Amino acid sequence: MSTANPIKSDIDFDAPGKQVGYLRLPHSVNRSAYGWIPIPVASIRNGTGPTFLITAGSHGDEYEGQIIVARLIRELQPSMIQGQVILLPMTNFPAAEAGTRTSPLDDGNLNRLYPGNPAGTPTQVIAHYIESVLLARAEYMVDLHSGGTSLVYEGANMMGLEPRDAEEEVRVSGLLRAFGLPKAFLYQPNPVNVTAAARRQGAICFLTELGGGGQVSSRLVDLARQGLLNLLAHVGILSGELVPASAPAVPRMMRIDRGAHYVYALNAGVWEPLVELGDHVEAGQAAALIHFPDEPLREPVTVDFVGSGEVICKRALAQVRVGDCLLELAEARTGIIV
Repeated sequence: MSTANPIKSDIDFDAPGKQVGYLRLPHSVNRSAYGWIPIPVASIRNGTGPTFLITAGSHGDEYEGQIIVARLIRELQPSMIQGQVILLPMTNFPAAEAGTRTSPLDDGNLNRLYPGNPAGTPTQVIAHYIESVLLARAEYMVDLHSGGTSLVYEGANMMGLEPRDAEEEVRVSGLLRAFGLPKAFLYQPNPVNVTAAARRQGAICFLTELGGGGQVSSRLVDLARQGLLNLLAHVGILSGELVPASAPAVPRMMRIDRGAHYVYALNAGVWEPLVELGDHVEAGQAAALIHFPDEPLREPVTVDFVGSGEVICKRALAQVRVGDCLLELAEARTGIIV
């Protein structure tokens, strides 16, 4: 017999209209024996149509998405909707409240814990609820991310799974074009990621990567909000005054190879990037230097690129340890969008 998820919702996802409340995750601790963790949630439902799940704050130090989702909760009204939009601005609430990537309660990285566990740690319970309850009723999902405290992405980007066949390629390409952020990265499935969770539930999920470095860019917030509204209109959920006149951009389709497109530190020290975001690089080219200020007579170590491509992301923090990601690449991908 399977364990039921303990999260209880203040709102009725089957009811029409606009509701705002909390998902209540029971959490008994010294300061609150019968307490619960408040995960903000909203449902805007009207008539029949698709269900679209929009989340942010899966990583608590990624703020752009939290701003966008909170704003959409204020802006969207039932009269604009045909179907349902479910919104969570602080999905891993303990992490978002603390401003940390992972939860201070269990060190849980929500986007590495799907399908979750209803009898597990708080972050595992949240992951299980999203996949088994919310994604089970949704056709579409967008999970808004940025580089957080430790990384910086160039511009406003979309990310999703590689399509499984030609039919899915056409569908995914149309959705990415409607979303319309400047670049779209497709990558191999990771079973513990929310995009794979969506696929298991028959939904299509995209992530965004919007800047980072622990800061917020109003330009990137505006681009992603406009793209989301355009995507909601494209799938037939949104109409009215909030629908943009057009998508923000025609995206460039790119791919990320897990083996070739990441550069890691193999020494602890202080890293110096030898390239900038947007640069095109070749395999074997010098990517960075690792310096050793505690050993001033020691020469720096050079880190080389394993693969070729465009630099799309770099580490924001200068101090590194072995295993820290320094740079990420992507390369052009042939497909429906070019």
